[in-house]
Amino acid sequence: MVKIKEVQVGSYLTASKLPDADWVVNPYVGCPHKCIYCYAEFMKRFTNHTEEDWGNFLDIKLTNKPTQIDKIGNASVLFGSVTDAYNPYEKKYELTRKILSEFIGSNAKVEILTKSDLVTRDIDLLKKITDLRVGISMNTLDDSFRKLTEPHASSVDKRIEALKILHDSGIKTYLFMSPIFPQITRFNDIVEYVQPFADSFYFENLNLRAGYLPRVLSFISENYPEHLEIYNAIYRKKDMNYWEQLSNEINTYCHNAKLDFKLYFYHDKIKKGAKHND
Repeated sequence: MVKIKEVQVGSYLTASKLPDADWVVNPYVGCPHKCIYCYAEFMKRFTNHTEEDWGNFLDIKLTNKPTQIDKIGNASVLFGSVTDAYNPYEKKYELTRKILSEFIGSNAKVEILTKSDLVTRDIDLLKKITDLRVGISMNTLDDSFRKLTEPHASSVDKRIEALKILHDSGIKTYLFMSPIFPQITRFNDIVEYVQPFADSFYFENLNLRAGYLPRVLSFISENYPEHLEIYNAIYRKKDMNYWEQLSNEINTYCHNAKLDFKLYFYHDKIKKGAKHND
C-alpha cells in the first residue's frame, strides 16, 4: 500500500548536476515502481520519510507559483530524474501534464524519461513543445524478468508499444537501456527489436551502492545463481573487465549499425562515452 501525501513546494524546477540536463522536474517525491535497483533511494535522506521504505510512499507536489520557464531560456530540462513523472498516480493527479503545458511556446529543450506507457496520453501536448524528446527505459525483452525487478512498472510490451506510438506521432524518441544487468541484459536483441521506432540509444550499466547492493546480489543468488560469481567479481572485488568488454562490444555493434548512441558507464576505468552518430 502506497502512502499518499500532498506537500507544498516552491517550484517544480530544480537546478541539475546531471551531465545532460541543466534543470530537472520531479513532480512527485518517491516512486511506486519499486525497482529493486533504484538509485533514487538516497532521496530518503532529504524527504523525512524515515519509517516508510522507498516505493511505499509518494508525495504529490503542489504549488501555486508558475514554473518560471522564462528564466531558463533554451536550457535543457529533464522530467523524471529521481521519480517517474508518469507513475500510475499521474493518471489521477496530472501534475506532469500540467507542468508540460507550461512549456508550450518556450525555447527549452524538454526531455522525458519514463518506464510508463501513460506518456502516450499526453501526445497532444508533446507535439506542441518545440524541442522535445521522450525516452523509454527498459533493459529486457523478457517480462518475467521485468516483473521480478520492476514489479509495478509498465510491462515490456506496453513500453515498446508506447515507443512505437510516440515515434509514429512524429515525436523524437530514444531507448534508454538501463540498468544493464551483467549476463542477463541482451543489448543487441533489444536494439534490433526497437530500432524501427527509436531515433537513438543510450546505455547505462548496473551500479550498485551499499543500500541496495545486498538486495540485488541476493536476487541474483536466488534467481540466477549461475551468474553469481561474475556479480561478486564486479561488485565485491571491483573487477571492471566485464564492463570494459561490454563497452567495446556496444561501441562496435552501434558503429556497424550506424546508430546514434551514447554510453553512460560510470566507474573508475570507463569514462562516459561521447555521443556517436556515424
